[in-house]
Amino acid sequence: MNRWMNKLSYHYQKMRHLYPDDKLIVLFDIDGTIVDTRYMVLHALNSYDQIHGTSYFDDLAISHVTMHEDRAEDLLDSLDLPASVREQVGLWYRSTRWSSKAILESHRPYHGVMEVMRWFQLQPNTYVGLNTGRNETVRQDTLRSLNFLGEEYKLELSDHLLFMNQGLPDRSVPQVKVDGVNYFRNLGYRVFAMIDNEPENLQAISEMPTADDVMLLHADTIFLSQRQRLPQASISGNVFDLTELAVQSSLPRHVQFVWHGINEEDNLYEFMRSNVQWGEMDVRIHPKTDQLVLHHDDFDESPCSVQDLLLFDDVLGKLKNAGKSLKIDLKENAAIDRVIFAIESTGIEHSRLWFNGKIETLHPEGFRRLSLAFPTATLQCPINFMVPLMNTLPERAKTLLDEFASWGINRLSIKWDTPTMQRVLDLLDDWGFGLNIYNVPDLQAFLRAVLMQPRSVTSDFNFPKWRNYGRGSGGEVRHLSYSRKPALSLAS
Repeated sequence: MNRWMNKLSYHYQKMRHLYPDDKLIVLFDIDGTIVDTRYMVLHALNSYDQIHGTSYFDDLAISHVTMHEDRAEDLLDSLDLPASVREQVGLWYRSTRWSSKAILESHRPYHGVMEVMRWFQLQPNTYVGLNTGRNETVRQDTLRSLNFLGEEYKLELSDHLLFMNQGLPDRSVPQVKVDGVNYFRNLGYRVFAMIDNEPENLQAISEMPTADDVMLLHADTIFLSQRQRLPQASISGNVFDLTELAVQSSLPRHVQFVWHGINEEDNLYEFMRSNVQWGEMDVRIHPKTDQLVLHHDDFDESPCSVQDLLLFDDVLGKLKNAGKSLKIDLKENAAIDRVIFAIESTGIEHSRLWFNGKIETLHPEGFRRLSLAFPTATLQCPINFMVPLMNTLPERAKTLLDEFASWGINRLSIKWDTPTMQRVLDLLDDWGFGLNIYNVPDLQAFLRAVLMQPRSVTSDFNFPKWRNYGRGSGGEVRHLSYSRKPALSLAS
C-alpha cells in the first residue's frame, strides 16, 4: 500500500522523459493531505477549556480524534458532556477553527510530506502547487502557516501556486478541485499528479476530458466521502516516504557527495563501482613501517599490521586512473609533507583534491602548507565545537571563522545530528562559507541532508535500495547488514 511514492516517482520520470521542456507540477490538497487536521480539532477543544476555565478535554488525546474535522460534533456526542455544553462547544469550534491564531498554532504536517514537496521543488523545471477547498479568506494565514512549517526543509510555497475556494454558490469542493487543475494548466504548467484525501475530489478530476496524464493519489487518512468514489486508476497510501520517491539520478547536481571511509578493499571496491565522485580516506603513518596507510583509528587504540592495510600511494594511483576525486582526512600533522609529495608525484589535478583535518591536529601552519601546495583544492575542518558560540555570539564565531579562512580553509564540516542544524547552515550561507554535513547514517537521513542544500554530504552510502553497500571506516556509525558476492580483487 505504501509503495505509492515509488509509483509516483516512476510516473514523474516518465512525464519528464515525454515532456522534457515542460513545466511539470504536482498538486497537493492541504487538509488531510499535508496537514493532519486532528490537531486542529484538538487545539480548538483545548482552547475552549483555556478560555472558559473548564477542563472538559484534559484527557482528550490525538488518538481519540478519529473523525473528519467537519464532523467534530461526532466526537462531542461520544463524550459525557451535558447537551448545553456540547452545543456551546460546537459553536465555539465552528467560529474559531479557521481563525488566524488557530491556523498558525494548530497545524501539524504528516510525517515526511514536507520532504516530499521539497524534493520535487529541487528537480529541474518542476513545481509544487496547492489545490485546496479552503476559502480564499484564509489565503495569507494558510501561506504563512505552511511556509513556517516548511522552513526546516527550505520549502517555500508561493502565492500564485495556491488555488483556493472562491466561495461561489454553484461550486462544490470537487468542482473547485477541477477548477484548480485548469487554473494551473492555464498558467502554463503540465499537471502530472494530484494528491488528495477525499475520494470524490479525485473522482471529479478523473472525469476531466484531459486527465489521462494526471496520476491520482489518495492520501488514505481521514475523509468524508465514500471510498467507493475513488477512481479505479488511483493509488492509495499514507506514508510519505522520501526513500521510495527519490532516485539517485535525481540528486541535485550542485551538492557534492562523498563516500566515507574507503580504507579497506571491500569499501574501496564498492566506491569504485559506484557513480559517486568523491571518496574519503583516513591517512596515517604506520608506527612500525613509516608508510602512509589508510586507517581510521589511532594505532594505540586499534593496532594493525601493515599487511592488513591499504597503502596511500597505491589507492591514490587507482583513483587517479579511474577519474575519481579524493578527500583526504589527515589524522596526523606529520603526514602533511609526505602526502603533498605523494600527490605531486602522481600528477593528479589539484581541483580533484579535498583535505580535511581538525584544527588541533593540523594547526594553522598545516592548513597554510596545504593551501600553498594546492591552491585550487578544498580545505576543510570540522566545527562542531563552535556551534554553541554560533548560537549565542554569532559575530564572535564569524571572526574566528574568518581567521580560519585566512589559513586557506574554504569549507566547514558539522555532524548530521548537530542541534540547530538549520540555523548553523543559514548563518554559514550568510557569511559565505560552504558546509559539509558528515556522519549521515542512512538513506533517509542522507536525503534529508540533501534537502538542506549544503555544499556537500559525506555518508557511508550503505543504501541497499540504491544498490550501494558502503561499509564506512569502521568508526562511529552502525551499519546496515547485507549480503552480496565477495568483492573483486583490486590488485593491478
